[in-house]
Amino acid sequence: MNSRTLDASPPAGRAAPFDTASACWLRSLDRLERTTVADPAIRLLQRGIGSLPLGGARDLLHGRPLGHPFHPVLVQVPVGCWLSVLVIDFLPGARNASTALTAVGLAGVAPAAVAGWVDWADLPPEQARVGLAHAVSNVAAVACYTASLTARLRGRSTKGRLWALGGLAAVAVSGALGGHVAYRQAVGANPAA
Repeated sequence: MNSRTLDASPPAGRAAPFDTASACWLRSLDRLERTTVADPAIRLLQRGIGSLPLGGARDLLHGRPLGHPFHPVLVQVPVGCWLSVLVIDFLPGARNASTALTAVGLAGVAPAAVAGWVDWADLPPEQARVGLAHAVSNVAAVACYTASLTARLRGRSTKGRLWALGGLAAVAVSGALGGHVAYRQAVGANPAA
């Protein structure tokens, strides 16, 4: 191998497509962190969630017994099920498995959402703004997977597959937003920290 084989950087003056998409995504997140349009609703929701009489359940939902947040652990159920649906949908005779996994994924949303909202209520404004977009993406994913399950139960497997693909796209966006919130929380506003 020569050095040209190992050097994957684009020619001078041209950015690789991934670099361009990444820069665009990060600029969008930066704008989202700075926008204050939803701040009144965010403050109201955070106060409401913070005032819920959860007692010791609040610590459990935050994941304090685990030593880290519980929400990322809980999201593995819906995400894992729905990723499996994508694979199983392309196997012959696996219609019942896809339907079951879609339903199990939907059932796993509530505990993950509750833990996520409890964590979100304690976030500073910049992270809370991105966190709200994360929640909206999750609502879109749940709506798509609910439509997918409904179609599957009615025997419309092709329609169910299409709804599942839309749901998985929303899950991908949601995961990227949630990862950004977690990363910002871990290192603060300075990624070099």
